[in-house]
Amino acid sequence: MTVSLFDQFMSPTLLGVPLIALAITLPWVMYPAPTTRWLNSRFLALQSWFINRFTQQLLLPLNLGGHKWAALLTSLMIFLITMNMLGLLPYTFTPTTQLSLNLGLATPLWLATVIIGMRNQPTHALGHLLPEGTPGPLIPVLIIIETISLFIRPLALGVRLTANLTAGHLLIQLISTAAFVLLSSMPAVALLTSTVLVLLTLLEVAVAMIQAYVFVLLLTLYLQENV
Repeated sequence: MTVSLFDQFMSPTLLGVPLIALAITLPWVMYPAPTTRWLNSRFLALQSWFINRFTQQLLLPLNLGGHKWAALLTSLMIFLITMNMLGLLPYTFTPTTQLSLNLGLATPLWLATVIIGMRNQPTHALGHLLPEGTPGPLIPVLIIIETISLFIRPLALGVRLTANLTAGHLLIQLISTAAFVLLSSMPAVALLTSTVLVLLTLLEVAVAMIQAYVFVLLLTLYLQENV
């Protein structure tokens, strides 16, 4: 039973070829490209409004130097939201439940923010490792602690996204299995369990969007420290 619960997080294969690459490519195919017409469709207008509003909110804490990252961060946000939402459909695979993928997204972007800080303002970047006014005996300890906290950031980004999505998928599977089993013996309890399942599914839709936003927001804050 324990193995079957986690089978949904295994990367599907076809003729021995992992299909995770197809799952990652799918979000880009679903979004329509802007047309050359004077008036766009309602869907394109809604998509443009959402992207513009999100970009404005994303760039609020950043100065002009960080605005160069707008296209990258917005694309990452849309990419994560789409994969998280598609993973809630039945018989689908969620690539963002794989820690390797999330670390592959978090580590290069975090490292880029650190490199930018070390290149543009090395004194300020290194100053984060030692708070002002620290007593002399605590300086070595605080430098070690701040260095560990700096290098643990990409791991925290990847684990947060993976853990939240994995926990939600497991809860949905457990509650749906319980509702199916109780349907024949206790229909009233099964109906109550199904109601909880619907509410949990709505919660997971919100979690899928919020976790994608938190992922990109934390990257924005890391960028703000180094720009």
